[in-house]
Order: sequence, then C-alpha cells, then structure tokens
Amino acid sequence: MSTMLETGRAIIRGERDTFGVARLVGLVFRELAPGRAVFSLQVDDRHHNPMGTLHGGVYADLADAAMGWAYAATLADGEAFTTVEMKVNFLRAVRDGLLTATATVVKAGATLAYVECDVTDDQGRLVAKAASTCLKLARR
Repeated sequence: MSTMLETGRAIIRGERDTFGVARLVGLVFRELAPGRAVFSLQVDDRHHNPMGTLHGGVYADLADAAMGWAYAATLADGEAFTTVEMKVNFLRAVRDGLLTATATVVKAGATLAYVECDVTDDQGRLVAKAASTCLKLARR
C-alpha cells in the first residue's frame, strides 16, 4: 500500500489515472506536499447554473478536492480520512476562465484536522473561500 502523498504525486506526474470526480468535473491536480495541495479548473458553460455563472457545487468540488488532498498528504500508510464538515463562501461570480484552489492544513491533531482553501481566478482575485474539518480513519 502507498501513502496518499505518493498516490497524489503519481497522479500529477501522469503515472496514475486521476480520481472519478476530477474526470467528471474537469479538475486538474497541480501540486501536492504534506499539508498543501493545488488544483485548477477551466470554467466553461458546462459548469454553469441556470443564471449563467459557475454553479456553487462546482466551487465546492474544486475546494473540497484541494482540501482533501492537502490533508491526505499528511497521512501515514494505512490511514484514510473523511470530511465531516465543509463550508464555502462564494465571493465573486465566475462565468469562465481558469480557477485555482490552494488548500492548506491549518491544524492537524491526532484525529481531527482543520483545512482552509482560497479559490482565485486567473487575475488573482479571491472568488471563494472554503474550510473543512476532517476525521482520520484506518484505511480499509
């Protein structure tokens, strides 16, 4: 069994297929280090809500992927996790362009971790801010 850090880095290098929701939504895994992950998404009309802007669930998918991998990269072999809570503040409407989600583990304890994520547009403007709480588990 390999660590999630090793798995994530193999995905980034193209040695492993990415995970399902990344393929479905179009998330691109850019960087991974223990406690930090970066994802991007090229937004187009397939990601829009009925008002023609990025659907809130897509912001959440992007931020959740980054936050989850940032925390997963801190885990030892044989450990896994689940997200027990997540919050997203939508700060700017997006219609198209490249978004980047940068997540950082703020605090990782023995069983719980708190992670934050900034989502920025291609002009560096903050478009969303997210936070999550993760629970460490034994991997099956």
